[in-house]
Amino acid sequence: MTKKLSIVRFKPKPECFDEFLQNIQAWQSQVHADDDHLLMRTNEEVVAIVVRDSEMLHENIQRGVAWLDSQRPLLQEYNEVDRHTLPMTGDLVV
Repeated sequence: MTKKLSIVRFKPKPECFDEFLQNIQAWQSQVHADDDHLLMRTNEEVVAIVVRDSEMLHENIQRGVAWLDSQRPLLQEYNEVDRHTLPMTGDLVV
């Protein structure tokens, strides 16, 4: 079974950084098993890293977009095309 790796970058508004980080931690703990997701923070971004079976990808993306809609007021837009996230998904090789 093919596994997919997704990396999604978020840029919270500075005054909303801690709130967004708490929200994404709570959401990920509800929807993902402990060993299939990670969160990384930098000075300006929160980066979500998720590994999942390829058949779950579409369903997970739909749930993620629905959750993201509730979080948009806390985030800065990267640009007019990508808007609030910089996502990347591909086949896990190793």
